[in-house]
Amino acid sequence: MLSAADCPCRLLLDQIADKWSVLILAALCPRPLRFNELRRQLEGITQKALTQGLRKLERNGIISRRVIATSPVAVEYAITPLGRTLEQPISALHGWTHTHYDAVARAREEYNRRMAGES
Repeated sequence: MLSAADCPCRLLLDQIADKWSVLILAALCPRPLRFNELRRQLEGITQKALTQGLRKLERNGIISRRVIATSPVAVEYAITPLGRTLEQPISALHGWTHTHYDAVARAREEYNRRMAGES
């Protein structure tokens, strides 16, 4: 079986491969960022979704969180050494989306035409 329902890897894959986690990691790969810098880079993400994504990644040891004693207090997030091991796969996935977007768009259009014809 490819992935049993009770396989712990399945849960981990869900936690590191969802849309926001991948985008958070891609944003943090070049350099550590503060919360609001991340939020500005990830257009469309809500504060709640960003907070949840960051907590999930931190809990899994993929990113680290550092409180900076400034006024007001700031929080900076960075990729951990474990998280760095995801840099190449994330980069490859991101590159794939750019390389194959047109082909996927054509496939969607073809699918929609076929489905419209079956109605």
